[in-house]
Amino acid sequence: MILVIFDMDGTLIDTQALITEHMTATFHGLGLEAPSSEKSRRVIGLSLPVAMAHLADTLDAVLVDQLVEAYRAHYRASLVTDASREALFPGALDALKRLNARDDVLLGIATGKGLTGVHRILGLHGVANYFTTLQTPDHNPSKPHPGMVQSAMAETGVDAAQTVMIGDTTFDIEMGVAAGCKTIGVTWGYHEPRELIAVGASTMIDRYDQLDGAIRQLVE
Repeated sequence: MILVIFDMDGTLIDTQALITEHMTATFHGLGLEAPSSEKSRRVIGLSLPVAMAHLADTLDAVLVDQLVEAYRAHYRASLVTDASREALFPGALDALKRLNARDDVLLGIATGKGLTGVHRILGLHGVANYFTTLQTPDHNPSKPHPGMVQSAMAETGVDAAQTVMIGDTTFDIEMGVAAGCKTIGVTWGYHEPRELIAVGASTMIDRYDQLDGAIRQLVE
C-alpha cells in the first residue's frame, strides 16, 4: 500500500491572496504594522500561532492569541461572502480522482490549517471521502516537525518507504524528510522550487498531470 499525503494551502488550494488580505486586516485591526505579502506568503503552511509569532516577531503569548483569534474571525467572515476563493489548483481534482480510484493508494492531508477548516474545504470540493487520514496542528506539532507525517503513517499502517509527502514549501519537504519518507515538491506554490530542492525534495513537478509518474518513480 502507498500513502500519498498532500499539503493544502499552495499545494491543493490557491489561497495566497485570501490569506494575505486577512493577515493585513488582522494586524491593522490590532494597531500593528501589517506584514508584507511576501512575509505572509513565507509563513503559509505553519500552524497559525507559530506563523503569527513569526510575523509579529514576538514571544508575547497574549498578543499571539489575539492575532490568531482576529485572523480566524476575518477568515470566517469571508466565507460567508465568498467561499469560492479557496479554489483547487488546475488539475488537482483530476489527480485526486485518479489516485482515489486506485486500490493500492491511501490519501492523507498534512496541513497547517485547523481540522474544522480542512473538513469544510474537502466538503466544498466533494473530496472528503477520498482521504483516510487528516493531520493538522490540532493534535500535532507545527511543520516542519515530522509529527503529522508520523501520525498519518501510524494511522494507516503504511511505512516510510511507501509514503510520499507532496508540498509547496520548505516546511512540507523538511517534514517529510524528517519522517523518512519520499517528498514531491510542486513549483506553483509559495516557496521557490530551488528552496524545496535545497532542503531535500526527492523530485519536483510543474503540473498535476506529472504526479502519477513522480509517485511511480519514487515508491513503485
